[in-house]
Amino acid sequence: MMRLNKYIAHNSSYSRREADAAIQSGYVRINGEIQDNPATQVDEKKDVVYISGKPVTPQDKYTVIVYNKPKGELVTKTDPKGRRTIYDTLDKQYKHFVPVGRLDYATEGVLLLTDASKIATALMTSNLERIYKVKIKGPVTNEMEGAMQNGLELEDASAGGHSHSTITSMTFAPFLGYKIQKSEHNYSILKIAIAEGQNREIRRFFAHFGAEVADLKRISFAEVELNNLPTGKTRFLTRSEYSALFTFMKEENKKAKERGVK
Repeated sequence: MMRLNKYIAHNSSYSRREADAAIQSGYVRINGEIQDNPATQVDEKKDVVYISGKPVTPQDKYTVIVYNKPKGELVTKTDPKGRRTIYDTLDKQYKHFVPVGRLDYATEGVLLLTDASKIATALMTSNLERIYKVKIKGPVTNEMEGAMQNGLELEDASAGGHSHSTITSMTFAPFLGYKIQKSEHNYSILKIAIAEGQNREIRRFFAHFGAEVADLKRISFAEVELNNLPTGKTRFLTRSEYSALFTFMKEENKKAKERGVK
């Protein structure tokens, strides 16, 4: 089950706000009946959704692309403040693609997008390895290394977050791995591997130790790497990357069946 506005945004060129407007204006029908509540639940397997007389249907076949996101772009379809979004750069054919999680405004690197919401959700909520290259101001301390190895629990994780963020406490799992490439008084460079994608997680982690993240780049997501992809450009998954994704989704479907989720 999925909210109607989310269903439309995931399976069409409409943004969430545009979907809300269409629903509230009476342009959307589910199984022939007009629905004016964006929160109405849609059964993706049974319900038939129309918007302005055109069917909105989830696709069984799916496409995944890799985008080398530059700094200075928001991962959202529209921004009320008029700031640049990834969809300003992406080709129009990818306007309806859903991003797998978010990279914040100042973060660059691997961003996956797909035309299948179930793929996006499965990858987003997975514990697949994400590898980042991080540049922080100041040296890497013993306290940082201890937290990278053992995890960290913060009652106040506001440092490093957006000023309007409602997140207060945060638990950081032990990093899957890390490598200190340079540690000096002025700045340090690390390569870190984590299995989560929490809100500004890396920035909040280092901010707890008084270290500002100066540069942050995601260089891989599970099997998917940049492979010399230029900044601001896209590519399709390779055959081996699709194969790894197929294996992952097969395992996810198996787990869902074991939990009794259809």
